[in-house]
Amino acid sequence: MQSRQSIELRQHQQLALTPQLQQSIRFLQFSALELDQEVAQALLENPLLEREEEYDTDGAVTEAGAMQAPLDADPMAASASRGQASGDDDFARPEASQATSLQQHLADQLQLTRTTPRDHALVLLLIEELDENGYLSTPLEEIATILPAELMIEEDELQAALRLLQSFDPPGVGATSLSDCLTLQLRQHQGDTPPEVLACARTLARQHLGLLATGNLARLRQALECSQETLRAAHQLLLRLNPKPGRGWATSVADYINPEVIVRKVNKRWDAFLNPAVMPRLRVNTAYEQLIRQHARRAAGPAQEGAADDAGEETRSPARDEQDDPQAMLHKQAQQAHGLVKSVNQRFDTILRVARAVIRHQQAFFESGVQAMRPLVLRDIAQELDMHESTVSRATKQKYAQTPWGVFELKYFFGTALGTDDGDATSATAVRALIQELVAAEPSAKPLSDNQIAIKLAEQGVVIARRTVAKYREAAGIQPASLRRARAQLGRLA
Repeated sequence: MQSRQSIELRQHQQLALTPQLQQSIRFLQFSALELDQEVAQALLENPLLEREEEYDTDGAVTEAGAMQAPLDADPMAASASRGQASGDDDFARPEASQATSLQQHLADQLQLTRTTPRDHALVLLLIEELDENGYLSTPLEEIATILPAELMIEEDELQAALRLLQSFDPPGVGATSLSDCLTLQLRQHQGDTPPEVLACARTLARQHLGLLATGNLARLRQALECSQETLRAAHQLLLRLNPKPGRGWATSVADYINPEVIVRKVNKRWDAFLNPAVMPRLRVNTAYEQLIRQHARRAAGPAQEGAADDAGEETRSPARDEQDDPQAMLHKQAQQAHGLVKSVNQRFDTILRVARAVIRHQQAFFESGVQAMRPLVLRDIAQELDMHESTVSRATKQKYAQTPWGVFELKYFFGTALGTDDGDATSATAVRALIQELVAAEPSAKPLSDNQIAIKLAEQGVVIARRTVAKYREAAGIQPASLRRARAQLGRLA
């Protein structure tokens, strides 16, 4: 059988992601902080891109004054003279105090301790292995295997260094577990606590923390062989200890959210408006862009001499042309600046359209609260706005709305539908709120089980299974009834 070659023409359609479209998609999935960082980086790299200042007239006056200044004036000397004339003492500000970390606090104590250089280095190594709570989460055996073999460090040396570290302030630092942490802190109460209470507390910390968490007081007294008064005093002693001794030196910074959308009531209807504080006001420098156009017109006027004469000249790559031709590079930067401004505006326009559609569906929430939340899925908004579900997902993830009820992520307003006995539907978010209310109002001695919560929800018209109640209870961070009962019993014991 002989093979034959042929040429065929075929037409097909294919969606191509242009660089502009890729940038728009990337900007849409950014949070407000990530977008601000991206814009700041673009302002540094692209000289044609600039922010719109609030008072452009003042900037124009300043630029006019700068043009009239002598060309040989020293700008550094001028700025220094202005600072002296205005009495500006910004350069003499005191340095801001920095919080001391747990590692630095322990290292300072180590400096005041008389040790050998080898032990000093081992303790410093263990200090660096501590987590933010002050625990040594890495086993000593693993640390010993990581160290170079030529140092010949035995596990006994690491144990001695750990005991020295555990003698530092705060009490309990360097513990390998919660039981170890509480036992270390109990050493501080040897002189001011009755021996039987201290012994009971040590036994509780070492062996029966799990049993203590269940709240089974009868089994605790049987296991400890002590009286009710001794058990109560030991429990109160454990409650005074710090299970996370290193948290006092934690340097974590609080997270702040800048909402993209502000929800207000206008003409008896709730509506969404963009927050101008998070919208970067960008523009392309008109003076630079005008100079680029003028230069392009002058360059296009006369014919390029010698362009057709040298037919054997080597063709240069576009990347090298842009490097050798500043005009081409500036033209590309102008295109990038216009594309970035367009992508930023398109991002906020999409977020506003999605937010307004969501708020139109959730009018009852803003009037009555979480219990009035209506079921809503991404498909509903996508069909209403003629968008893809992935676009709606990007426009709601890490995008926040400021409402009279608080600041919520736009994804918070989405929830699956659950049927009611009257044929209507309610949101899963509303059901979680109902479960939280039922648990908050339950008697502490007899907490509601998942089956009892399902019965009470059915009385309110929400018919769901016990397993669904357990799923929503866990999603709301509510413990099972047995643990809530144990917590109440421990509270009475204290």
